[in-house]
Amino acid sequence: MSLTQFAKRFESAASLLSIAGRTLLGLETNPVPGEWTHITKVDPEGEKRLPLLFPSYLSHTSAVSVGGSQDVTDENTEQTFELLTDSGVTAFHEPSEATHVTEKTRDHANFLAVPEVLNGDSESLVGTLGKGIDYVREDLGPEILEQKTGLPLSEFLGDRAGDFVAGMMMDEAVFEAYIIMNVDSAAAREANVTEEDLLSPQEAKERALAAQHHLESEIIYLEYSGTFGGDEAVEMLEAIDDGVTWSQIWYGGGLDNSENAQRVLDAGADAVVVGDAFHRVAELEAELFDRAREEFDGDASAEQLQSWVDETVDIEDSEAVNYLSTIPEVTEPEQRAIEYLAAGLEFGLAVADVAEELSDPTPSEIRTAVSDRQFAVESTFRAIPGADANGMVEEFAGGLLADHFDLEMPERAVAAHFGIDL
Repeated sequence: MSLTQFAKRFESAASLLSIAGRTLLGLETNPVPGEWTHITKVDPEGEKRLPLLFPSYLSHTSAVSVGGSQDVTDENTEQTFELLTDSGVTAFHEPSEATHVTEKTRDHANFLAVPEVLNGDSESLVGTLGKGIDYVREDLGPEILEQKTGLPLSEFLGDRAGDFVAGMMMDEAVFEAYIIMNVDSAAAREANVTEEDLLSPQEAKERALAAQHHLESEIIYLEYSGTFGGDEAVEMLEAIDDGVTWSQIWYGGGLDNSENAQRVLDAGADAVVVGDAFHRVAELEAELFDRAREEFDGDASAEQLQSWVDETVDIEDSEAVNYLSTIPEVTEPEQRAIEYLAAGLEFGLAVADVAEELSDPTPSEIRTAVSDRQFAVESTFRAIPGADANGMVEEFAGGLLADHFDLEMPERAVAAHFGIDL
């Protein structure tokens, strides 16, 4: 038997075993964990800020999806991944452009999620993917091989070097098959989804089956993008769930309370995806920080701030509760919200107090001032599994101070992602 014949038989046998495992034997071969019930979308875009206590909020989510469609670059994507890695959260990359994928993002991301739109035009299904593969073959692939081996392998192997990396990355990637049902959304505009492209529940089920059996998409994603799909979404999910057995079913769009989140989970979604509600927490925190600086002179205790937040904010209707209540595992989201908002304010006020003690500092003096100061939030971060509590405190505080004093420090890039500004 020739090597070529052996390779063909081996590949055929492996494919048959994979199909048998996930259909006849019911084995869990999908690389996307079935226990995930809540995904938080974190957008690197400058306008989409993070609350200062984002590690605590994200400690309750199953995983974080990093990506966005506007003002996203490879640089701010790398910064976002570095922040999330320190916080101990599981994060994967859903790029809107191939150039957002770098060696750093690959190192940080749990996996690469490639979107493909089932009811858009052909560009949104294969055109964008083709451009991405071409970028990997021509640019990223040879660069990765050279960095890993220290040798200019593309000079010896030619296009085969890029083909190897492109094939490896596509084999490792997870594919998200989108069904977009909000024609007024940015996602619909990008995929050219119009009223004529909207699907009935039966059509959605058929597209989902094609995605599972032909495209082998690990995720079927029903996307209403910014608005809740209501009864229509429930009916769509029930139909998709009736057909799909291997792919994970995700729902995203307009979720900001526990009732709607549970409703789509009960209808067949394996996980809910929440993005806007999370970023709006940063807006609330920034607003409260400005008010707290006027209310409190210098440091304030956690107890003082919790009482003040409870009195100042309509907590049941707050952005913090809206986000936390979409996570099935979170009990008493109102109390959690008060604790997290107060802890974030306490940290911000303490850093502002350090800023008042400094005058035209150097980067070294900022780092010394931060390391000499005991920040109460460190104990909060220490309770998060896998988080580098001390490292996060020094990086966050140093970044806020560097930004305040207009100093060029690596930490300053971190501060650019926070809603709070000293």
